[in-house]
Amino acid sequence: MSPSRFGSTRSLDVVGIGNAIVDVLVQTDDAFLTTHDLNKGAMALVDEEQAQRLYSASGAGMETSGGSAANTLAGLAQLGSKAGFIGRVRDDQLGTIFSHDIRAVGTRFETPAATEGPSTARCLILVTPDAQRTMCTYLGASVQLEPEDLDLSMVREAKVLYLEGYLWDSPAAKRAFIAAAETCRQGGGQVALSLSDGFCVDRHRDSFLELVNGHVDVLFANEDEITSLYGTDDFEAALAQVKGCCQVAALTRSEQGSVVLSGDQRWDIPAYSLGTLVDTTGAGDLYAGGFLHGYTQDLPLETCGNIGSICAGQVVTQLGPRSQVSLSELVQKHLS
Repeated sequence: MSPSRFGSTRSLDVVGIGNAIVDVLVQTDDAFLTTHDLNKGAMALVDEEQAQRLYSASGAGMETSGGSAANTLAGLAQLGSKAGFIGRVRDDQLGTIFSHDIRAVGTRFETPAATEGPSTARCLILVTPDAQRTMCTYLGASVQLEPEDLDLSMVREAKVLYLEGYLWDSPAAKRAFIAAAETCRQGGGQVALSLSDGFCVDRHRDSFLELVNGHVDVLFANEDEITSLYGTDDFEAALAQVKGCCQVAALTRSEQGSVVLSGDQRWDIPAYSLGTLVDTTGAGDLYAGGFLHGYTQDLPLETCGNIGSICAGQVVTQLGPRSQVSLSELVQKHLS
């Protein structure tokens, strides 16, 4: 095993900050997207009235606690990492569902539920027969997260603080994000960022470029997100620009696998086809979870990429972002 990437022993491997969202997964068709003027494969922010209207018009759904960072933390916990999550829910039915689900997978979650204000966030995920997912997100209580809500003692105990780019859509959450990152790095921890969504990158390109250049240790992005960040259609051109901006960049390319960069080194990681493609929800989140599990255990970066690829390869064979089989057993099977 390589020397530790982290200077001192910490009680938590990864603490994530993100939008605490209950996912409502619905299988639908392209006609529904067209009727409601939805951009296939993208995430759109909606208000509570729009969220209710779309929910009423869609078919029966499956409810599960979700949100990008929360999905990553759930994957980490399944793999055996010590994980914690910080995010805001309301004291309502969906808030109870979220809190129960994330704790049930072994993730530490202690942020108090809000007793007033908007209801718990929800995301209607419309899955078409080609396994693409189109998301309509009502952020609700999740955007009420403030710096004073942060359990900085948890952040100080983390080897890695994992942040989702979606937080940048809320000024209050953005302030919490920055405060936590500063605390983590002051204590010798590392900061990981997921760019979250190509349209999210479009909205906040300058801020993300500033973050990536010197404030983030580990960057996660898919091909659309990294090319959007650098304003190019050429993946290799984007790679050349991100190279050296952070310690590690892990960039996913769907069926083409992923590329991991660190300094002058590059590893091309294969995709793992573990069954019929059903739903791509959570693929990037589970890739990040698998990668960070290996990373915080000081495994080689190529191994980290393979663990991420295995986890992503599993979650796309089912409906929903939380693996229904043991990820640790799956990783052991494919890497032994």
